[in-house]
Amino acid sequence: MRKKVLPLLLALFVLTALAVHAGARALRSQTVFSFAEEKQVYLTFDDGPSTLVTGRVLDVLRDEHVRATFFIVSERVRGREDVLRRIVREGHTPGVHSACHRYGDIYENDDALRRDAAECAAVIERVTGVTPRVYRFPGGLGNARRDAVIGGEGYEIVRWNAVCGDEEIANASPARLLEETVRTSEGKRRVVLLLHDSAPHRATAEALPAIIGWFRAQGYRFCAF
Repeated sequence: MRKKVLPLLLALFVLTALAVHAGARALRSQTVFSFAEEKQVYLTFDDGPSTLVTGRVLDVLRDEHVRATFFIVSERVRGREDVLRRIVREGHTPGVHSACHRYGDIYENDDALRRDAAECAAVIERVTGVTPRVYRFPGGLGNARRDAVIGGEGYEIVRWNAVCGDEEIANASPARLLEETVRTSEGKRRVVLLLHDSAPHRATAEALPAIIGWFRAQGYRFCAF
């Protein structure tokens, strides 16, 4: 009797092991598929901080429970240290944009580019205690050599693939900014949206609730770098 039972138990063990292995493979495949299919949007704000516009943007993000990334111009921090501290306190990512935002000074040579990034980073760290790890080129004027310079300083370079139009379209209304956001974002599963929170961009803050609402309706998950 024992000789008949042992082969049956062995066969049952083998079948169980195969089933567990197949289930694990299916689960891994499902996980990879879900990650690949997830829609993500990164809201990124350049050229701040400003007192009024950045404050309004932060109010909207707080009310909507959304995290964002702010690329800082450190010359504009003076007198607005509390705004920069609020960015960090509320869970957003501060990034290096520039010390001065003057292209001729920033891009004069590789050393000037390094100095500008280091000066901006030092202000962010001094005011907030956070060492920034992401960088965006002023004007988006990166290239292979400049990428290597900034990458060599340890930064992740963040570009964009969609815009709200607050720099490209003169005197755009909030409705027009939403329209441009939709136009440049549609069909992209990972959107890095360029917005601005410097003083002239009140319409951007006004458009932000509708922009967030549109991405939510499309099933996007909000991310920060």
